[in-house]
Amino acid sequence: MRTFVIRRLLQLIPLLLGVSLISFFVMHLAPGDPTALFTDPSIDPIELARIRANWGLDQPVIIQYFYWLGNVLRGNFGTSYLTGRPVLAEVIERLPATLLLMIPAYLITLLITIPLGVFSAIKKGSWFDNVVTVLTFIGMAMPSFWLGLMLMLLFSVQLGWLPTVGMRDVLAGNQGPVASFIDLIKHMILPLTTMTILSLAGLSRYQRAAMLEVMDQDYIRTARAKGLPERTVIFKHALRNALIPIVTIMGLSLPGLFGGAFIIETIFAWPGMGRLGVLAIFQRNYPLIMGIVVFSALLIMLGNLLADIGYALVDPRIRYGKK
Repeated sequence: MRTFVIRRLLQLIPLLLGVSLISFFVMHLAPGDPTALFTDPSIDPIELARIRANWGLDQPVIIQYFYWLGNVLRGNFGTSYLTGRPVLAEVIERLPATLLLMIPAYLITLLITIPLGVFSAIKKGSWFDNVVTVLTFIGMAMPSFWLGLMLMLLFSVQLGWLPTVGMRDVLAGNQGPVASFIDLIKHMILPLTTMTILSLAGLSRYQRAAMLEVMDQDYIRTARAKGLPERTVIFKHALRNALIPIVTIMGLSLPGLFGGAFIIETIFAWPGMGRLGVLAIFQRNYPLIMGIVVFSALLIMLGNLLADIGYALVDPRIRYGKK
């Protein structure tokens, strides 16, 4: 296992290089120039050329990339065109807010998906299975921005139960740590609910399908023929094998979760990496875009690594690094 983890960590290096190279060139394919957003249209062309030279935009794209890469290898991700702050500082400042949504959404999805899919498979064809099927298909069909807006319209605008946007109330910090924590939870409910609903809709169907496939295997029939209790057959023999494809899908769902975070954080004005990335794209803030791309790719790759490690925990037959 240790050898496998080390090998996978080393594989992250060329993957990150490939992601950064493709992202850098795609970013420069967009029409326009960052200087057009931050300068007066009547500015002297000589001054405009000086600004572009200071930002390195007068060089060929390939030269700009290797210049950026050289700075990154020294720990310098550049400075934001808009604020002048280091990119690394801005990304790290926003990262906790994104993880505050993503990690609970990931865990809640896992805790709901597994029992929902298992009981749907056990009760195949029942009213429970039919209701879950209809709800999951509705959840898979709903766009994230529409669901977020509908939840905001119902619980914030119409009922007034929850805050509309943001992460904290300005006045909550002055009322003590308990009030501040409760205020944070209230602000988290709507974006967290949106991310969770969109994630568990499809995953519950995968869990149901995996469970149905395992329940038809010969070893399940053998376990029942031996007189084992149905609970033991389902949760000890069937469920553990049915979790293997779910571990794979949960790892592959991380890119979608990050992509959804960009939209959801923008809708709810959540001060995370997603909202910062959307603002950077509209501002053509090249260094900030690249910093967010690299950090997002790194988190996704580490999540996939954890999913691979999870294989060995779910199925003892899997042992990495051994033949």
